[in-house]
Amino acid sequence: MRRTLQIHKSGYGVVVTACIGAFALYCASARTAVHAADNDDASTQAKIASAISAGPEDVTRGATIAEMDAKGNMTVIRKGTNEWTCMPGDPNSVAEPPMCEDKASMQWDYAFRRHLPKPLNTVPGITYMLAGAEQRSDTDPYDKTSPPIKIGPHWMIMWPFDPKLTGLPTRHKPSGAYIMWAGSPYAHVHVMGRP
Repeated sequence: MRRTLQIHKSGYGVVVTACIGAFALYCASARTAVHAADNDDASTQAKIASAISAGPEDVTRGATIAEMDAKGNMTVIRKGTNEWTCMPGDPNSVAEPPMCEDKASMQWDYAFRRHLPKPLNTVPGITYMLAGAEQRSDTDPYDKTSPPIKIGPHWMIMWPFDPKLTGLPTRHKPSGAYIMWAGSPYAHVHVMGRP
């Protein structure tokens, strides 16, 4: 025996129809909200994975994961337990690679992004870029027009080294160390490879 549900256009039928419609809309919106949360979670996980690709495991395990905008303002993604901050970078931008920085390097980076006359760190800092990077110039810290230069995994000592005193070259090389942006207040040593 086959039965069909008939909803009459009486007051009760209209209420039932409205309730069913509202429930369907609620389910659809809840599904959309869950899907958006999944995307946000996947995006967050991708940012964390990118950030931790930049440093050695003993640094990244307890590092704060944060995003930094062009002015140096931070948005924390994951609070850390050590003195390091790792950032996912922006794969669509030159000179925005994933990196991990200690406190002194964070001071250096803050000053650099704000175009201050010189870095703020009073002791050398360490920055890891073990996922590699792209930059535009070995000589001009604020070059925005030269073609990108690919750089393999490296780490840096953020301190104004002088090539005349160190004997280090001032041009990128695939191994060893060199001084980037020599002669500027933002000069620092690149050490190619993993520590």
